[in-house]
Amino acid sequence: MAPWGAFAEEACMHEFGVMPIPDDISFELAASYQMAYGTSYHALVQRGEISNQDEILVLGASGGVGLAALDIAKAKGARVVAAVSTKEKAEICKEYGADELIIYGEGPKTKDESKAFSNELKSKSLKGGYDIIYDPIGDCYTEPAFRAIGWKGKYLVVGFAAGEIPKLPINLTLLKGASLVGVFWGTFTGLESEVNQKNIAEINQLLSEGKIKPLISKEVPMENAVEAIKMIGNRGVIGKVVLVNK
Repeated sequence: MAPWGAFAEEACMHEFGVMPIPDDISFELAASYQMAYGTSYHALVQRGEISNQDEILVLGASGGVGLAALDIAKAKGARVVAAVSTKEKAEICKEYGADELIIYGEGPKTKDESKAFSNELKSKSLKGGYDIIYDPIGDCYTEPAFRAIGWKGKYLVVGFAAGEIPKLPINLTLLKGASLVGVFWGTFTGLESEVNQKNIAEINQLLSEGKIKPLISKEVPMENAVEAIKMIGNRGVIGKVVLVNK
């Protein structure tokens, strides 16, 4: 796995980024799931300390890491509420076992819309607040989502795919006894390579047992890499797009 320079037939890699592919996993599948599932597994297991008693909110739940988080959380026995922007994306999350669905459209743009969004998130929780919130999108979604966290909940900061890096009133962590937890899988793989290798082995085991199912929405020839990038930028991707040498 390379952080850059991989849109090629050959690439140089650090040894901690190289691992064998199980015989029952294709190159296309291996290319699609290692980063997304590696990120989400690290987020939920090491950073979120997930258990089968947890209730989890996943924002951007149909994207690469979001769908992986939903898939892994269900494999671990948690209850999952999936939040997405369209009905089509919600249907995919339903197929992946989401217990509740929220469609937020273009997201909250005003204070009233933000409050309404937060209340909707809370209404889907059986506990009145979530044990873990998985956030790969940031922007206007973060504050209302954090307001829906439960007592001693963990808010996993995974990325900012929706655009802006949000500013969060720090008193919210105090009021909920909650933790704001950063997730940076790239650095983790280098500093804790043995733990990462163990994670990947556990992911491969779940895959072999049919407990998770990475979604490849489209395979695109390498020569059309720009098209694939535009699809991601336009939020038109469900699961993962894989570049192939064809």
